[in-house]
This record gives sequence, structure tokens and C-alpha cells, in this order.
Amino acid sequence: MADYEISGNRKIGFFEGLSVTTKLIIANVIFFILFYILISSGILSWNEIALTPMDALSGKYLWTFLTSMFMHAGITHIIFNMISLFFVGMLLEKIIGPKRFFWFYLFAGIFSGAIFVILSGLFGYGFLGSRLFGDPSVMGVGASGAIFGLVGVLSVLIPKKRVSLIAGPLIAIILESFLGSAFPNSSIADGITFALTIYVFFAIFAMFSFNSRMYKFSIPLDMPFWIVPVIAIVPLVIIGLFVSLPIANSAHLGGIIFGLIYGFYLRKKYPKKVSLLSKYIQ
Repeated sequence: MADYEISGNRKIGFFEGLSVTTKLIIANVIFFILFYILISSGILSWNEIALTPMDALSGKYLWTFLTSMFMHAGITHIIFNMISLFFVGMLLEKIIGPKRFFWFYLFAGIFSGAIFVILSGLFGYGFLGSRLFGDPSVMGVGASGAIFGLVGVLSVLIPKKRVSLIAGPLIAIILESFLGSAFPNSSIADGITFALTIYVFFAIFAMFSFNSRMYKFSIPLDMPFWIVPVIAIVPLVIIGLFVSLPIANSAHLGGIIFGLIYGFYLRKKYPKKVSLLSKYIQ
């Protein structure tokens, strides 16, 4: 394993030289593989890794507030989340520093899980309740709650910074959910779903393409950072009233709330630094 030499004769290892964001991505991938092996072999169950509101409210499997942050529902899920974590995380880590970033990420994920449990566990009953807040018996996994926390901070610190929200894969996921609900056991729907899955991977590849025409296939939506939390949650809540989506909007909301609170705290504590930040990062 390679070493990196810095001032004097001191050397740091390969992993020491990585950003916290990169280390979190590596940890997510490792735990994703490990948890799937343990579940597939029967050593652990999904209930012992994923966060289920009904279980958490009864005091069962409370460690899943943490383990669920490092587990994902599938390959597409983890790839999309890790790409989001890379771009958003690298930016915020440079602004607030690696140590502060690490602890914020963990607490944002736990807080988003707590909001998911509270809203789903208390209000997720009946058709409307389950669509708005999530069925309390349905498990939740993924890093998106913590990632939405990062977005919340950035939307306060650099609200005018323009970013591209990649909508293509998300639209594909919504269409897959619609087809699965509207046309169950349909070979045509299965074929379209397969094509949409292929598109998701193609869109992810197009995101990193240096070809501007290919990049457009991922359907990037250019907008200022302050509007990202609204666009990323409100349309999905509305769509979720008509189509059952595999998306925990209440967890995303929890992450956004935690991020906004921390962002405004930083604005109040470091007004001059935040003012300079907003001025130079646009």
C-alpha cells in the first residue's frame, strides 16, 4: 500500500491521506457488501440492520439508527447515493473541516432516522398517512437522510451557488414504481422496467462524461442551492400520494431540518466567514 510523504520525514498512510467524504463512501460500500453477505447467509436479518419505525418505537433493534445509514436497498441505490455524497460532501467538508463534517454527517443521519421513526410511527397509518409519512412496518435504509442534511447546511451557507440536480435516474425510479403498481405481473411492464434500469446506469455514466450532449441524457436541472431542498422533497411527496414510491421522504425531511438548523447556527456564530463564503462561492 502506497505511502504519502509530507513535511520532514513523517509519512502518512494511504487512508490517512483520503478525505472524510471518501472514507465514508468506502465505509458505505464495505458495509453494504458485508451486510448483504450476513443477510444472505442467514446470520443477520433485515430487521437487525434496517430501521423499522414499529420496532424502534417499541425499543427493539435501536442500533439500526446507525446501521441503516450504511445499508442500501441495491446497487442502483448505493451508486446514486454515493455519487451525491461525493459531490455534496467534498464541498461541505472543505467549508467546515473534516472533523466537524464527520460528526455532522453521523448526527444528521441519526436525526433523520429519528424523524422517520416518529412521523411514520405516529402518523403513518391508513392510506393517506402511509403515503405522506411512510408505513411504520416498512423498513428504511440508506445514506440519503445524512446527505440531505449536508444539502440543508449548504443551502444556508451558499444559497446562491448554482448546482445541477440530476433528475434522470429519479424520474426512472418513479416510472418503475408506477409500472410496478399499475401493471403487476406484466411482461411489457417488466421489459420497460428493465430498460429504465439500464437508463439509470447510462445516466450515471453520462454524468461523468466530458461530452455535453451525453451529459444532457442525465437530465440536469440547474438551480441555486437554496431551492434544492424544496425541489428534492415537495414533488416526491405529491407524486407519492398517487404512486407508492420506495423513498422515505420523512427521513429526507429530517435531514434537511437538521442541516438547516446547523447552517443557521454557523451563520450566527461566524457571520463574517459565512458572508465571505457566500460572496466568493457562487
